[in-house]
Amino acid sequence: MTFGFAPSADTSPWAASSMPADSTSRLARMLEPTEWASAGIPLLRNPREVVSGLHARHRPTPATAVVAVLDHEERLNASASFVRRGSAVADGWEFRNALLSHLRRVIPHDLRRRTPARTAVLLYCREGDERWTEEDGAWMWGLRDACTLHGLRCGAYITLTRGGWQVLGEGRGGRQPSSLSAPASLAETFAVAPAPLRTGGGAAEAMLRAAAR
Repeated sequence: MTFGFAPSADTSPWAASSMPADSTSRLARMLEPTEWASAGIPLLRNPREVVSGLHARHRPTPATAVVAVLDHEERLNASASFVRRGSAVADGWEFRNALLSHLRRVIPHDLRRRTPARTAVLLYCREGDERWTEEDGAWMWGLRDACTLHGLRCGAYITLTRGGWQVLGEGRGGRQPSSLSAPASLAETFAVAPAPLRTGGGAAEAMLRAAAR
């Protein structure tokens, strides 16, 4: 399996020795594609259905993150979306805090379980192409840490760009939906209505009622 890498100003041989301590700490809070691929992240049985469903619910635009919690049958239990704000520098610690905050709003933690029963996945809509970036690495680190602190299994990290969607670390993807495509209705996306769920940050009640019918 091969991965593409977007250019970064921090990748020169002398960058590590010249960068300040806070930059070094920030770079430690991100995961490389090889680290992610070897972390035992559970594969989605039907990634296209998951991506299409989240796209229809939250209608993400660039810089929008959608975190979703799936049960063991890959049914959606809860989801929330939010727009990345703040500094231009990607920091996994900040991403972890944002993800954890939204998870706490939409679903109780599973910290009392011996093993996680539910899985959290992250869909991030951004500019650029499908190649891995340091921002992706920071989101991966943040997702993994947020899952640990909320008692969830860490699931897939998916990017949504102009070229389509891609499950990073797996090499699976498709052209639709993309960051430019109009979302389908929930009735078209799900052949069977999903399990009752809690949503936050962008899911309209009218859409939920339509999905239940």
